[in-house]
Amino acid sequence: MGKMRFKGLVAAPFTPFKKNGAVDEGMIERLAASLEANRVAGAFVCGTTGEGVSMTTAERMKVAARWQACAGKKLRVIVHVGHTSLGDSRALAAHAQKIGAAAVGCMAPYCFKPSKAEDLAAFCAEVAAAAPELPFYYYHIPCVTGVTIPAFDFLRAAADKIPTLAGIKFTHENLMDFAACARWEGGRFDALFGRDEMLLAGLSAGAEGAIGSTYNYAAPVYHRIIAAYARGDMAAAQAEQARANAMIAVLIRYGGLPPAGKGFMKAIGLDCGPVRLPLRPLTDAQAEALRAEAESAGFFGFASRAAPSAGGGRAR
Repeated sequence: MGKMRFKGLVAAPFTPFKKNGAVDEGMIERLAASLEANRVAGAFVCGTTGEGVSMTTAERMKVAARWQACAGKKLRVIVHVGHTSLGDSRALAAHAQKIGAAAVGCMAPYCFKPSKAEDLAAFCAEVAAAAPELPFYYYHIPCVTGVTIPAFDFLRAAADKIPTLAGIKFTHENLMDFAACARWEGGRFDALFGRDEMLLAGLSAGAEGAIGSTYNYAAPVYHRIIAAYARGDMAAAQAEQARANAMIAVLIRYGGLPPAGKGFMKAIGLDCGPVRLPLRPLTDAQAEALRAEAESAGFFGFASRAAPSAGGGRAR
């Protein structure tokens, strides 16, 4: 298996729900089309932003299959298969391979937690083995899982135990740990940075690709950060990161992810519906206030375009 590499932006999509709480499969086509229209390279589906852990295994399979069916040639789908149950995680991984996904990702189990890197690697090896034809990414997100094992320790423990190990989705603030992952053995593994508000710092630490939620609705500003950094214009890169962070500050004030993120999606014309309990959606008044504050922060000057439905020709 050749090296898997994602360069540029990979969005972590929101899962659209109908008012009755059911998955809105029809909306996924528009989400996929908009990511492509905004030059996003991939979609990391059923992750934290996508409320994957709030869905049943059957629902997660349905969502993953719909994303894969709607993804065009330029949009690669990574299916998050993390679960507290190893059996369910393996079933999700096998399903991702069956539908033709580009890769699978898996966070650490977050109830009975591994206490050392070797145990985490053993769990991930079992998951990866259920999809032996797909590249495997470890999803490092201590703020959600409570698993604080350094990502670099995991890579060293897993490198020779998981034949399909492609890299890591790193959603944490420890740039020393991230840089160690990105630079180990000459960049042996794909290190995807997962903190949108720190993208510029991630680039300086060795990131070539990034996975984030705000790339769903604000991809243009992040493309400009990457382009400015690539040409060595740090002043421009810092200015663009500051613009993105002004938007993220609004996101945080209105409750963060996923509720406020879905508010931003609605603001660009892609209504992804409510969130699931125990989360609460924004009220109409909160949604209007978020839109007003986002506008004051300059959001609509760099917001993603909401592509229209691609029609019946996209799904296969």
